[in-house]
Amino acid sequence: MQYGAENIKILEGLDAVRMRPGMYIGTTGSKGMHHLLWEIVDNAIDEAANGYADHVWVTLHTDNSVSVEDNGRGMPVGIHPQKGISAVEVIFTQLHAGGKFDASNYKYSGGLHGVGASVVNALSEWTTVEVYQDYKAYRCEFESRYDETEKKMISGDIKSHLKETGKTHKKGSKVTFKPDTKVFDMARFSFDTINRRLKELAFLNGGLNITLTDERKLDDAGNVTTVDYCYKGGISDYVEYLNSNNEPKFAPPIYLEGEKDNIYCAVAIQYTDSYTTENIFSFVNNIPTTEGGTHETGFKSALTKVMNDYARKSGVLKEKDDNFQGEDFREGITAVLTVKMQNIQFEGQTKTKLGNVEARPAVEAIITERLTAYLEDLKNTSVGELMLEKAVQAAKVRMAAKKAKDIARKKSALEGAPLVGKLSSCTGRKPEENELFIVEGDSAGGTAKQGRDRRFQAILPLRGKPLNVEKKRLDQVIANEEFRSIITALGTSIDTDFDITNLKYHKVIILADADQDGAHIRSILLTFFYRYMKQMITEGHVFIGVPPLYKIEKSSTKEVVYAYSDQERTEACARLGGRTTVSRYKGLGEMSSEQLFETTMDPKTRTLIQVTIEDAVQAEHLVTVLMGDKADVRKQYIIDNANFNKVDLFAKEKGVQ
Repeated sequence: MQYGAENIKILEGLDAVRMRPGMYIGTTGSKGMHHLLWEIVDNAIDEAANGYADHVWVTLHTDNSVSVEDNGRGMPVGIHPQKGISAVEVIFTQLHAGGKFDASNYKYSGGLHGVGASVVNALSEWTTVEVYQDYKAYRCEFESRYDETEKKMISGDIKSHLKETGKTHKKGSKVTFKPDTKVFDMARFSFDTINRRLKELAFLNGGLNITLTDERKLDDAGNVTTVDYCYKGGISDYVEYLNSNNEPKFAPPIYLEGEKDNIYCAVAIQYTDSYTTENIFSFVNNIPTTEGGTHETGFKSALTKVMNDYARKSGVLKEKDDNFQGEDFREGITAVLTVKMQNIQFEGQTKTKLGNVEARPAVEAIITERLTAYLEDLKNTSVGELMLEKAVQAAKVRMAAKKAKDIARKKSALEGAPLVGKLSSCTGRKPEENELFIVEGDSAGGTAKQGRDRRFQAILPLRGKPLNVEKKRLDQVIANEEFRSIITALGTSIDTDFDITNLKYHKVIILADADQDGAHIRSILLTFFYRYMKQMITEGHVFIGVPPLYKIEKSSTKEVVYAYSDQERTEACARLGGRTTVSRYKGLGEMSSEQLFETTMDPKTRTLIQVTIEDAVQAEHLVTVLMGDKADVRKQYIIDNANFNKVDLFAKEKGVQ
């Protein structure tokens, strides 16, 4: 079909993007700057997803500009009938101008639907667009500049109109832009962040070649860093990659796909010997839906129904037996679900939960039909039996966990009795204002209790190191006294019984020593929250308290300053001048209650790190590597990432070996 200038529809002009960038990209920090790149990458991927391109190139330049090129159709170069300028210029200067409002141009698309290119241009110092089409090369340039006459910034203005620059055998589009430092300050493009996302996109678009080049990183021979991704197996390869640190129950993964009511759905499924309930990663039009949505609900419903029917047909479930629960079929599952559809709608503004009601019945019907056919094929009998065997074991664990919960309740473990003398609650009755400090050790816990503000701060000391839940079953987790105390204090229960509306403290702050043991305790607690109370993290309730490393006191005036890093210590000593005494804290218990409150607990002066999940797949991978039972994988990760040459500057200055 023809894709010309007349296909570009204009909804409204470009208005004050630079004045309120947060409305369009969320933040003017590093995340917002990367969002610009994702908008241009999405456009290139959409060409591939709709069958017009098979290669995308992303290049990071030394001046923090970036290029995105594809070998698709190329943007329309004709004159737009309404605007009198080229369609390329319309796309980059008019908000809500693009070819994605008409399904005849793009059946499926991600991005901001016509907002992306113009917003990228508006928030860049300069943008250059090259188009390769019909053996001709075209180029136009845009710039953001301050107009002395009008006394205001002119964003994304046309510097040179689109013109033919020569002949070429290439096809496609290339967009190069440099984010404006007036908007993004010191933000720099992160190779690791971009590398992870492009690898994910290569998995989600099987057969697509993606090349990432970083001209800022040179090897010993002076060559730039380049990585290439292409996965012929698509999401099946993705599932195998995700399970590379676990033991799969069968291989290759189950692959199902189909289309219904203009909604395309594909899923790859594989089970491992993991005790974790589920690892389902879902996407719509290549956009991660980390909070799930209607498509995920449809998949889960279909899986439960089909597997229960199969269990009865196989005789695993007798006539009088109750059906297995959905969670029984999802323990140890790793699944990648991808849906492509038109007019996608998200709940909220985070673009992480699909809201289209029509997605659920479509996905449910596709998966029901395809999974039933898969299990009826005699070649797949052994896989079906393994899935049922896994469900039987999961059901036993679920019943054991239920029994453990019941016993715990009878002992009043979930009613608060064991917490007498342990949890020091606050007097405030508004959960949204209250804070719970989970503190390492009774000594530091006692200090924290003395120093806290009792009106809104509660203290829960940990008397020992909790279990690593990554290696334990749910019933074992519930039986652990430390975790029972946390569950009771929070009031939410855990796992499938988790209910965030019962949360008693909207800030849960992990407070541990700044040493190896403290880091291990933080990791164990974060793994617990990630596995059994993930909503606590996704809704922003989990924090890490940052205690100071040094106390610097000026001898003459007794003025005291706290430093949280070696650099801060050096700066503080220089700022105070004269003779100073520097002490390094070995643990929280060394501080007085006043010092602990001032440095680590007082909302006016403390430093908190909010725990977030920016990348669900990366989070899952790291938890499995760092907390799982494969020591060789963990060792390799440490070798690859640890700085073994780091010098303890304080010890060196003190002459300690």
